[in-house]
Amino acid sequence: MKAICITPSEPHTACLSELPMPRIDEISAGRGVLVQVLQVGVDGTDRELYEGEYGAAPEGFDFLIIGHESFGKVVEVGPSVKDLSPGDYVVATVRRPGSSIYDQIGTYDMTTDDTYYERGINLLHGFLAEYYVEDPEYLVRVPAGLKHVGVLLEPMSVIEKGVEQAYEIQGRLKVWQPHRAAVMGAGTIGMLAALGLRLRGLEVTSFALTPKPNLPASLIEEIGARYLSTREISVAEAAEQYGPFDLIFEATGYSPLVFEAAHALAKNGVLILSSITGGSRRVEVESDRLNLEFVLGNKVMFGTVNAHRGYFESGVSDFAEAEVTWPGWLTRLLTHPIRGLINYEEMFRALAEAQDAIKIYVIVSEE
Repeated sequence: MKAICITPSEPHTACLSELPMPRIDEISAGRGVLVQVLQVGVDGTDRELYEGEYGAAPEGFDFLIIGHESFGKVVEVGPSVKDLSPGDYVVATVRRPGSSIYDQIGTYDMTTDDTYYERGINLLHGFLAEYYVEDPEYLVRVPAGLKHVGVLLEPMSVIEKGVEQAYEIQGRLKVWQPHRAAVMGAGTIGMLAALGLRLRGLEVTSFALTPKPNLPASLIEEIGARYLSTREISVAEAAEQYGPFDLIFEATGYSPLVFEAAHALAKNGVLILSSITGGSRRVEVESDRLNLEFVLGNKVMFGTVNAHRGYFESGVSDFAEAEVTWPGWLTRLLTHPIRGLINYEEMFRALAEAQDAIKIYVIVSEE
């Protein structure tokens, strides 16, 4: 079996390796599921792993198979597997349970452990391979009618978690009904966040750097949202015209924007942070003003990362609704296909250089 591997924490060590075929008996109690990988989405995490910024190999290995955004087809199941059959399409969740109470009750995306286990990122092999074996607990079935966009479900699960958590938090207000939302960023997460919020009936304003015309702007406007370039209007100016915003989803990877977004929140508003920022940027903050606005305005800011299977299942439901409401919209997010694991160098070049990419993905196998 072929797989794309790196030596963790060492930059530019990616290679195409020949590895043993996984077996369903690697999962105990007859619960193994062998999956043929069809497509794998790649993102900034994969680029950072390639650059040696983080990552760890599984115990007993000196390499890590990368790739955490999977889509595949079941080819074999163990005797104890009842809910999946050969031919089913599936995506796999990313994080696996540790030892905290949150892990033990199935909310492993909320772990308090210092050591975490994520497929393709930390201590567990990922999905940029021809096959993998998994327990059905971590596999989510994708209807055949959504197989053309199944590779987008992992990033969509991040949106589902953030938005659902926002509504849960504001359940404290009893009658919280957000009307205006803002999305910071027009990459994969930003585009899917705009979609998820529009599906919930919110008026959405999306912010990005690049002025119109461009593909993300066209797609945003097709779903009835507003696209603004921060090179043409500031977040503060936009908030005066179109806000303040009851809910803001930040997905730019540029941490100083968080504080601009915080000032644009309405009273009782929620700011969702989803960017992983490993740099050392510093900004001067109007701390007294920010503190006052959050205290007197009952505002909330929280971070979201990863997702358990329930959020993947919510993503399937939202994708089904999106395909009916805006047919073909999701497919247009898949801008940069890489054909075959053998072209892994092209994949990394695209991650570094493709400024117009919304989603880069590898076609591992054709059906």
